[in-house]
Amino acid sequence: MERRKTKALFLLTALAMLLIACNHAGRSSFRAENNVGFDTIRMHEKFHLEGDTSKPYCDIRVSFVFPVNGSRANVDTLQRIFVKHVLGTAYEGQTPDLAVNAYLRNFVENYRADAGTYSETAKEMKELNGLIPGIDVSDSEHEMKDTFYSYYEHLSDSIVYNRYGLIAFQVKQANNKGGATSYNSYRNYVINVNNGSQVTENDIFNAGYDAALQSLIITSLLDQNQVKTIPELEDLGFFGIQEIIPNRNFLLNEKGITYTYNKGEYSAYQLDAPEVFIPYAAIRSLLRENTIVQKLADLQ
Repeated sequence: MERRKTKALFLLTALAMLLIACNHAGRSSFRAENNVGFDTIRMHEKFHLEGDTSKPYCDIRVSFVFPVNGSRANVDTLQRIFVKHVLGTAYEGQTPDLAVNAYLRNFVENYRADAGTYSETAKEMKELNGLIPGIDVSDSEHEMKDTFYSYYEHLSDSIVYNRYGLIAFQVKQANNKGGATSYNSYRNYVINVNNGSQVTENDIFNAGYDAALQSLIITSLLDQNQVKTIPELEDLGFFGIQEIIPNRNFLLNEKGITYTYNKGEYSAYQLDAPEVFIPYAAIRSLLRENTIVQKLADLQ
């Protein structure tokens, strides 16, 4: 009898050790470090019309973070992705340094063209108004100013997450083309390092996820703003909250998914761009099986 107990105990111990070994093997294949390194290009250019510092100008600043090496990824592919999403599809085939230089050059050229168009229009309007009897062209209602507006733009990106086969980065763009209001936007991207593709909501979630996420997004906004009802959110400057949906503008990390809603989407421009964090624990049933994101959720 004692031999049977000893044999059974031995078999159970061996089975437990095998399960632990398999589990550790699975976790070890899901490596934490991406081993992707980054560099930054910073450039600034200021251009005054007619080279006169007393005249309007454009001011462009770019701070471009991009991948330069990596043992698990095709760096050329990653660089093309970063150039495309930070600077635009027009620059996708260029190296990072050439792309940034071209971006600045085009910004200045476009400003110069806009200023030329404005100057011609102002001249034509003055001539036209001068032919109309009874109109005082110096009157503010009919006057078109000789001076053009100044433009500025600040463009940058930052690495938010760089582990477990994912790189999440955010592009921030702020610009002004005359007037008191500046436009700010945040664009989020998640890249699968293993295959060099962008991670989409359809890669993460099962069908029907948008309706399920809607209530979680609303709950998060209520909690963030310390209110209990949607009308109270509207009093703070939000709108259309009952129709809010996932907007594909998300970041990922080991804890969950974060959606960014830019100003004007569901909130007034006077408010900061809302960020909605949803932990994996709240959406585990929505996650697609055998994906990187499901593996991240399993780490919790």
